[in-house]
Amino acid sequence: MKELSSIGVVGAGTMGSGIAQVFAQKGYQVVLSDAASSPLEKALATIKKNLDRDLEKGRMDAAERERVLANIRTHKDFEGLKTSALVIEAVSEVFEVKQRVLAELDQICDQATILATNTSSISVTQLAGTTGRPDRVIGMHFMNPVPVMKLVEIIRALQTSEETFLATRRFVEKLDKVAVAVNDSPGFVSNRVLMPMINEAIFCVHEGVGTPEAVDTVMRLGMNHPMGPLTLADLIGLDVCLNIMETLYAGFNDPKYRPCPLLRKMVAGGRLGRKSGEGFYRYTP
Repeated sequence: MKELSSIGVVGAGTMGSGIAQVFAQKGYQVVLSDAASSPLEKALATIKKNLDRDLEKGRMDAAERERVLANIRTHKDFEGLKTSALVIEAVSEVFEVKQRVLAELDQICDQATILATNTSSISVTQLAGTTGRPDRVIGMHFMNPVPVMKLVEIIRALQTSEETFLATRRFVEKLDKVAVAVNDSPGFVSNRVLMPMINEAIFCVHEGVGTPEAVDTVMRLGMNHPMGPLTLADLIGLDVCLNIMETLYAGFNDPKYRPCPLLRKMVAGGRLGRKSGEGFYRYTP
């Protein structure tokens, strides 16, 4: 297997930009790919803002900031990913979108390249089965915000080889993050536990048990959570929360995973949380 010296990231959204940043900070050459220029420009602006904050707080110097930025190249196609040792897709949490991206990467990338998916709930086994290299497909579920959060769930598909798993785990450890191995199941561990809690908090608002402020305050002060579940849902994106709940509901066929009607209504109305400016709370630029 190739030395993990260069990586590709597909999808320049919140997760993709964060993943690109942490790799670049560890000295890897990173190719960040997206189909449009606007997300790429926004991703670079976000990375610069994060690095500037570290610079102001004395966590890095100006030379290191420039080195990190020099490690990142952007592409509007997948051609720059051909020779990457590892490519991580971080596109929308929709099976068909991820399947399409992985199928194209499978055709373009070197046969030794590991294809990783940053899915937060979709079956890695099913995604791997749509490629010609299922033994070299694996899940790498980073937490948001990526530069801050230490955990990475490593999800083994049924077909994932031991060699691919060990290489991916070493790679995560080189990022100074904690790799936790889990088997393929809807929502894995993190979102199988987290999302039903968020969904139940939304039901509390939907049924008039409490306001968003009341629900969040109870969980922060009563359960010692760093932020309330509805604030967290706004940060994650209500559309993402709904997609994950739909995956859990379909995967287990259990009514306890039924998405709250209020969640569906808010997503349909474009109230997606921080990224749209309004969710359970209002946000100003």
